[in-house]
Amino acid sequence: MTSFKATSFKALVLTEQDRKVSSSIETLDTDRLPEGEVLVRVSHSTLNYKDGMVLNGLGRLVRSYPHVPGVDFAGVVEHSSSPQWRAGDPVVLTGWRVGEQHWGGYAQYARVKADWLVRLPDGMTAERAMAIGTAGFTSMLAVMALERHGLAPGAGEVLVTGAAGGVGSVAVALLARLGHRVIASTGRPETHEYLAGLGAAGFIDRAELAQPVTKPLQAERWAGAVDSVGSTTLATLLTQLRYRASVAACGLAGGNDLPGTVIPFLLRGVNLLGIDSVLAPLPERQTAWSRLARELDPALIDGMIERIPLASLPDYANRILKGQVRGRVVVDVNG
Repeated sequence: MTSFKATSFKALVLTEQDRKVSSSIETLDTDRLPEGEVLVRVSHSTLNYKDGMVLNGLGRLVRSYPHVPGVDFAGVVEHSSSPQWRAGDPVVLTGWRVGEQHWGGYAQYARVKADWLVRLPDGMTAERAMAIGTAGFTSMLAVMALERHGLAPGAGEVLVTGAAGGVGSVAVALLARLGHRVIASTGRPETHEYLAGLGAAGFIDRAELAQPVTKPLQAERWAGAVDSVGSTTLATLLTQLRYRASVAACGLAGGNDLPGTVIPFLLRGVNLLGIDSVLAPLPERQTAWSRLARELDPALIDGMIERIPLASLPDYANRILKGQVRGRVVVDVNG
């Protein structure tokens, strides 16, 4: 085992009083970190919609306080009692209830189970990995699921809803890079130039998809879709999928209901593919990160990034819940 010198570190700490959650930047001793085989010196984290919920005490995602949030992080191994990892190994973590049930990445150090880590792909920096984060990792899983169900370049238009958000931005870039004609759904016209730069070939206003479903089937349009909105948006696009086409559902920004009918499944044989990135098995994680490193243009990743320090997280947590964040927020935990 390798010794390490760190005894204290800076972290964003959440506390709860009278069911109200507040945050502060604190200096903690490393012996307060939860149990785990690997101590990681964190350099970067990111902000996902779930992080926004946690920082605002929503959804009861966190049950024990004080708590260090942050569902993603990237850095290097400082110390490991597991033969899987050695000091100096570059690693990335997403999911596994880290930042919810387990202390997370809004800190200069994190201690986790060895099986939760993935080696950072060659050529990918920690900052770019966090520009991808859970949102981009989820997008890659969604694309892989669509491919397993027959989506191929040239099949027709592929819809991405919530396109200017974290999941949507990476999905647009990935699908365009893979040769698909991507149509981006967003309610923010000011993001069209940004999305076109990522590869979007056309746009549809989100309000057009958010209308209550009045017909069980509409004209066939989409060869596939990645949906991060849910609710009436997902119900509507199910009625517009082509015969035997698929939609990968990976978000609920518009609600967790699905006010539709089974008719698209029965008469068109469409597929609704659920995407879970939290407990995805290790081989799938390794494949996804390898493909992200290979298929995402680093210049496009850099163009998505907005960099912030730990102290700015409470403000940005409110903004992401209001749909006011474009692209990917990268947190410099040493900033």
